[in-house]
Amino acid sequence: MAITDSIVRLGTSLIETLHTRLELASVEIEEEFGRYAGYLLLSLLVLFCGIVSILLIILLVLILFWDSHRELALCGLIALFGVATLSIVLYLKSAIKNKPRLFSASLNELQNDLQTLRQSSANLAQDSIQAASKRNKSAEDNEGF
Repeated sequence: MAITDSIVRLGTSLIETLHTRLELASVEIEEEFGRYAGYLLLSLLVLFCGIVSILLIILLVLILFWDSHRELALCGLIALFGVATLSIVLYLKSAIKNKPRLFSASLNELQNDLQTLRQSSANLAQDSIQAASKRNKSAEDNEGF
């Protein structure tokens, strides 16, 4: 009866652990999709800013031959879009380079579970050895009487 209860508890514990790990993996997948969606949006923004910068440079070349101070305003816009493009590109490179490894939290939790199981197994083995030693000692003591 005790063995059956132990097996049922072990099975329940394994199922609960597996359920928890699968939930963690699904959260990590959702986070990864969100991260890639952000990367895509930033990439599209970089593309837009880059195209606008090129168009403004072309427009600047045309306007340079006109009179008045339109060039300063256009140079300011070109600088604004150029700096925005460069800033976003640098941020995007950094974000992609420093992104966490996929399933890293799940793998860490599984490693912790494995260590806990090994520790429990070692403790059970140690307890079994001590119990056997006590039985042998009490058997030797009973033989002496």
